[in-house]
Amino acid sequence: MRRLRRTSTGASVDASPDEAKSSPVPGSVEQGTAQAEQRGGLAVRRRRRLRRLVIASPFLIVLVWAAVSYTAWMVQPTSEQWNARSAEWVRNEVPFGNWMVDEGESISYRLNPPKTGGPQLKALPTVGQIIPTQTSSSSSSPKAKAAVWPPPIKPVFPHPLPGEGVWKPTGPAKNGGPPVLVTTFRPELAYPQLVAYVAWFDHTRTEIGYYPGRYEPPNAAVRGPMMVPDDQRWRLLATFNGGFTYVDGANGSADNGRTNEPLKDGNATLIGYRDGGIAIVNWSGGPDVGSDVAWARQSLAPIVWNGKLNPQLNDDPNSPQWGYTLGGLSRVWRTGVGIDKRGNLIYVAAADQTVITLAKILQHAGAVRAMEFDINPEWHTLITYTHGAKGLVPTMVGANPMQSPDRYLVPDDRDFFAVYLPQPGPVTVPFK
Repeated sequence: MRRLRRTSTGASVDASPDEAKSSPVPGSVEQGTAQAEQRGGLAVRRRRRLRRLVIASPFLIVLVWAAVSYTAWMVQPTSEQWNARSAEWVRNEVPFGNWMVDEGESISYRLNPPKTGGPQLKALPTVGQIIPTQTSSSSSSPKAKAAVWPPPIKPVFPHPLPGEGVWKPTGPAKNGGPPVLVTTFRPELAYPQLVAYVAWFDHTRTEIGYYPGRYEPPNAAVRGPMMVPDDQRWRLLATFNGGFTYVDGANGSADNGRTNEPLKDGNATLIGYRDGGIAIVNWSGGPDVGSDVAWARQSLAPIVWNGKLNPQLNDDPNSPQWGYTLGGLSRVWRTGVGIDKRGNLIYVAAADQTVITLAKILQHAGAVRAMEFDINPEWHTLITYTHGAKGLVPTMVGANPMQSPDRYLVPDDRDFFAVYLPQPGPVTVPFK
């Protein structure tokens, strides 16, 4: 017999035991449940996407910033190759970039350190011109020559190579004497492969100008053309690199009486006076130059003073007093300038030098006062110029594959010096 179940309305309905145990679920409830699950899944996916977006946003912002910053940096006019240019962008624009570049380059330097000993060089790099036969009685006499030319640099090695330490002109004579002389010599017996490149500028036959680059000094009073001005190239004799950046020791500078960065007391300061004189002083005059100064450029403390090495010099590669080196090595490309006892300027560049050996090179070349200029392989630059039928011809003295001989004839990132034939009147730095 089937069991009868009375409904609320009093009607009886046949039902099996299984049917009596379960009741049907309305379709609308099933749909609602499915929709709720779907909405829940969508909400979860939205939250996941939002979390991913929140996490990725900083990286996207950094990526966009890097792309814009790098593009803006690279499109600026410069003579540097793209790889050196890129490294400078990392060094100057990226947080901890200076450290990253140094660490990366340290690997290369540690794999190729300078080695003592080894075979002797058979010849020195060719620099300067063949000394012309002098016909003027006033310029050919030994007395006149000795009064103009600096003494040859005494070779360090017992068996000198041809032309070692012998000065050669880089252009025509001016008023019976050479405005610019260059030479090379091997400075260390323990490193027979190393060569020092030396230039000498006669302060009575040259006029020197100091020019800001694109970003060094950071706050130039007048930024100028960032290269040798076009209308001054007819009298251009040479160019060479500047000193340490302003941030590396508060190295101040000035042009035409206007301060770029405030000068710091105690820093070695190369000064060009309006009367044509050149000097290196231990600065103690406050943040600004006087009216007698045409230009000034500081770079750390003196390394040679009154003919003697600064006793505070040391070989610590990470000493901020003498500059940080790429890869934390003590021996890198270094440059420096000095003043001889007659008031003439001497420039030196050499590979694999410490600040102490650089000071010794300048001292050996005749400097009685000297200061360290820029270091590391990107920056050493000494260029001489000749003038011919085809125009200005630059010659790099001391090979630098990271720079072009046209450096300073196109806008450059860093400050530099231009050596000119002199003009009548007080010395000024021409920006046009």
